[in-house]
Amino acid sequence: MFKRIAKIVAIASVALVAVSANTAQAASIPESTDPIKVAINEWTGQHLSAHITGELLKKMGYNVEYVTAGAVPQFAGISQGSLHTQPEVWTNNLGDIYPKAVASGDIEVLGSLGLQPREGWVYPPYMEEKCPGLPSYTALYKCAQAFGIAETFPKGRLITYPADWGTRSKELVEKIGLPFNAIAGGSEGAMIAEMKSAYAAKQPMLMMFWQPHWLFSSYKLNWIKWDGNGVNCDEGSQKKGSACGFQQATVDKVVWKGFKGKWPAAYKFMKSIQLSNDIQNALILEVDEKGNKLEDVVKNWIDGNEAIWGPWIKAAKM
Repeated sequence: MFKRIAKIVAIASVALVAVSANTAQAASIPESTDPIKVAINEWTGQHLSAHITGELLKKMGYNVEYVTAGAVPQFAGISQGSLHTQPEVWTNNLGDIYPKAVASGDIEVLGSLGLQPREGWVYPPYMEEKCPGLPSYTALYKCAQAFGIAETFPKGRLITYPADWGTRSKELVEKIGLPFNAIAGGSEGAMIAEMKSAYAAKQPMLMMFWQPHWLFSSYKLNWIKWDGNGVNCDEGSQKKGSACGFQQATVDKVVWKGFKGKWPAAYKFMKSIQLSNDIQNALILEVDEKGNKLEDVVKNWIDGNEAIWGPWIKAAKM
């Protein structure tokens, strides 16, 4: 009888210790009251992934700051610890600075965010009447004038990414000798405005763009086709007659090398968070097309989707 009672007491003691340990662990969040600085880039999709990340970290008890940072310059900040995380890094538009920072250990990659991206040149379907041979890129040599405007004629006009997103399209035009002027878009919003205006008036349009993006749910856009399928495309070796277009991206979550040591539960959360194309497309549409405030869109999504994000926080606290 006494042995049985002793055994029960021992089991209860172990359970109490386990509960106490879990309580202590939970109580230790945040491990530091210093703010986690989340990088904000120049496009709405990234704004959304960054704010969803930040607001959920706040729910866990962390202080969070959003810091505007260029898509390329941000990596110096993350390497140095003046920025701490970027949940949506498109890996194929960054030159050498990103892979060098990862290789050196200054930036840690926590895996994919979950998006299935595509990048390339797009045009409205009515341009196929003006440029027979589309969607093949080879057609652009013969009908560049169809894509021209007064400022570029007789060359065509290609609207590329804003300058601080990189210069891949401009470099490609030069490498393959395409008779186009590559003109950097001022911002994501300016690029969308250009596309909507051209579409409405059936004016010439060729633009570097990406998905996921709400634009594809509202407008029919065709993709220029290149040699091959874009997998393992060596962008630097292209030339006239042999052009693979653009190496297709993965979308990484990254953190400063000291992140895990300073905020271990937040680190686990960052490893768990996943967003799909469908989620992001729907939220981008709410912000860019319907005019809702980004903060409200993020709050509404968080309020209505605990079944999605709850397990990320649960895993972080284990």
